[in-house]
Amino acid sequence: MAEITPFPLIEISGPPRERGRLYGEKARERIRLSAGLYTSQLHRLGFDDANIERLVAAFLPRIRDWAPDLVAEMEGIAEGAGIGLSAIVLVNARTEVLQLARLEAGAADEEPDGCTGAVLLPEVTRDGTVIHGQNWDWRAECADTSVVLRILRDDGPDILTFTEAGGLARSGFNAAGITITANYLESDRDYREMGIPLPFIRRRALEARHFAMALRVVAITPKSGSNNMMLSTAEGYAVDLECAPDEAFPIYPQDGMIVHANHWQSAVALSKLKETGLANVPDSLYRDHRVLTVLRESGGKLGVEDLKRAFFDDFAAPFCVCRAPLAKEGGNLSATVAMILCEPAKGVMEIAPLPAINRTFARYELAMDDDAFARAAGAADETLGRGKRWSASS
Repeated sequence: MAEITPFPLIEISGPPRERGRLYGEKARERIRLSAGLYTSQLHRLGFDDANIERLVAAFLPRIRDWAPDLVAEMEGIAEGAGIGLSAIVLVNARTEVLQLARLEAGAADEEPDGCTGAVLLPEVTRDGTVIHGQNWDWRAECADTSVVLRILRDDGPDILTFTEAGGLARSGFNAAGITITANYLESDRDYREMGIPLPFIRRRALEARHFAMALRVVAITPKSGSNNMMLSTAEGYAVDLECAPDEAFPIYPQDGMIVHANHWQSAVALSKLKETGLANVPDSLYRDHRVLTVLRESGGKLGVEDLKRAFFDDFAAPFCVCRAPLAKEGGNLSATVAMILCEPAKGVMEIAPLPAINRTFARYELAMDDDAFARAAGAADETLGRGKRWSASS
């Protein structure tokens, strides 16, 4: 890997195809590296370029029907980056494509992209606003193939999202104060049917004008595999949705917090499906508890530095909340790729690449909507800034 540097900020605007083209031009090198990472992984599984095209093409009609504007944006990204559309679809459907490839090849699962996420609600935070964050565990090479997107939209709230280069969205928030992070889950219902790949669902949630609509798109959209998606609103609330491909199970805050790793927690979910992911992520069974323990040890009201401290936890290293790069079977290098902290009422996101070996955070900002400030719990400070106005009912 190269020297650790902050994730570049890519600002895009305009209609879907145009903003995609801008994205592709501005992040060309990282997009090509990102697509190459997964193309190489499929080659190692025995798939040549023609078969990779076949796997990717299976998703495209469904995506085009569900979100034609996002397909247009991907077409623009491909044009700007000077690569084929299938490479961009692969980046945005890599979880699903890789899993289908492994099933077809009869190959064992590789380590999934695990995560530990948390939301702190206003009743437990020092300044009375929501703090929402995540450690993203995946391939260490992604420290060189990820970006932060600032999407300036004319048809809804602007978006600030961390994502793999070429991706439409991963973790982030919008100008209406809605934040989303996501965690790997696995169940016996996975990959029976073809669903909408996860980044498209996260992007649609971030396009929502209202918290209820963000929850709706996550809860009801058919998925190929299970996933956990944690959503919060700057108005002062959060819901965690443990999603099977065809059903969602809500988890609500306890004592002003939600913490989730990579195993199912909902008793209702566990009465209806089988947990199948623990063989790959047994450390999930203590990672969420470790974050809760460190937060509670802080005593009193909590701030973003307290959540950072919890996410830096190294109990049971190397299989810990914040993991240094670790060689895995098959030659993959696994690590906590990024620590992401969002304070939507302030319009601020902080990210540290490879935080186990680098504690330098870069700060990214988004101008928030006036109404979002007015609704945000504790957001009485008029110096926080002003963004554009639009009606939540429009």
